[in-house]
Amino acid sequence: MRKKEYIPTPVDTSDVKLPDELLPLVEDMARNVHEVWARTRLEQGWRHGQQRDDNNRRHPDLVPYDELPEAEKIFDRNTSVETLKLILKLGFTITK
Repeated sequence: MRKKEYIPTPVDTSDVKLPDELLPLVEDMARNVHEVWARTRLEQGWRHGQQRDDNNRRHPDLVPYDELPEAEKIFDRNTSVETLKLILKLGFTITK
């Protein structure tokens, strides 16, 4: 039996602009996104390796956020931006 093709359908947040006062939060969130991901991987028995190796649970991104390649930081920032935009789209407010 063939499974139906998965087509992701995230909430469209293209009409949401983050207020300037939230922009500093993006980097803090991105750093935390990486920390949560890394902690989970380490708890699962993964360790740092020069190349990704799923069989031996090695990953090159198991390093502090500041040591990540810029492409990985961008991925974490995008996750943070989209999370903040979703919160606003759903009608919530973010205050300090």
